[in-house]
Amino acid sequence: MGGIWDFFQTQVLGMKWLNDAVGNGLTALGVDIGSRLGGSLQFFIYDSIKIVMLLLSLIFVISYIQSYFPPERTRELLGRVKGIKGNFAGAVLGTLTPFCSCSSVPIFIGFTKAGLPAGVTFSFLISSPFIDLAALIVLIGIFGPEIAIAYLVVGILLAVVGGSLIERMHMEDQIEDFAKPDPIAAGGEGCGCDTVSHEMSRKDRASYSWGQTKDTFRRVFVYILIGVSIGALIHNWIPADIIQSVLGQQNPFSVIIATLLGVPIYADIFGTIPIAEALYSKGIGAGTILAFMMAVTATSIPSIMLLKSVMKNKLLATFFLIVVVGIIVIGYIFNFIIGL
Repeated sequence: MGGIWDFFQTQVLGMKWLNDAVGNGLTALGVDIGSRLGGSLQFFIYDSIKIVMLLLSLIFVISYIQSYFPPERTRELLGRVKGIKGNFAGAVLGTLTPFCSCSSVPIFIGFTKAGLPAGVTFSFLISSPFIDLAALIVLIGIFGPEIAIAYLVVGILLAVVGGSLIERMHMEDQIEDFAKPDPIAAGGEGCGCDTVSHEMSRKDRASYSWGQTKDTFRRVFVYILIGVSIGALIHNWIPADIIQSVLGQQNPFSVIIATLLGVPIYADIFGTIPIAEALYSKGIGAGTILAFMMAVTATSIPSIMLLKSVMKNKLLATFFLIVVVGIIVIGYIFNFIIGL
């Protein structure tokens, strides 16, 4: 059984056959893949093709499943769950949506206008950019199931805790007026329960899924290329001892540095994966890598600027502080556990 799983992880998800094929092809063209330039070229071609292939296939399948749960039905279902269970439901929903933080904001606005509890909406907003099912499968192929599942768990945990804290602070007045609950949508007559989409045919679902796949691909492709380029640079050009001195576990500030490095960068989760892969190959701690990935996907400056249009300064600062502190704490805890 272990042999079957290893084959699935390395050859199906990790596509090691593709890496070998790219290497053989470059060698046939006279490229020395053992050199820095040749190795970087192999890494770039292999990782780009691998991530794109997995992205297209997985987003299509996941979008097909999601076609059974349109936004109206989702709001209706979440509106029935209260307290910590509601926050957990919002966090889990965030992991099921293939959205970056900027794409999650319109859905967040829809949730607030529908009158959903603050904890649910913020748990969704925090978890949505961290990871989705497609990214989880890609992570399994690169890092193995342990780290991939751990990333999923800590992302949901941070989302639940963050949403719960914001709800307990009763900062609903810090939402901009245009995004506040509509009395009708929030539960008056015509509460929106009849707005659930009509049943779609298989052809309609396939068309919807392909549209979602193309839209996601167009949105994240440039970030994939940027991320793979940075990953190739780290993997083949920056000496391991330099990276270790800055981000290695012997540096007590490594998680903080990784988090602060990630904050100004804007990328989709798929854009951070090749960078994380390169850092992992240099021996950087998993907690430090997870902190970097979370910071990039959830706290980038463009995302914060978009959130500024929805939240007033006090709530925005609280949201940012909770997320950043949570990322740092999770990073240190994860490094500590793995180091035992």
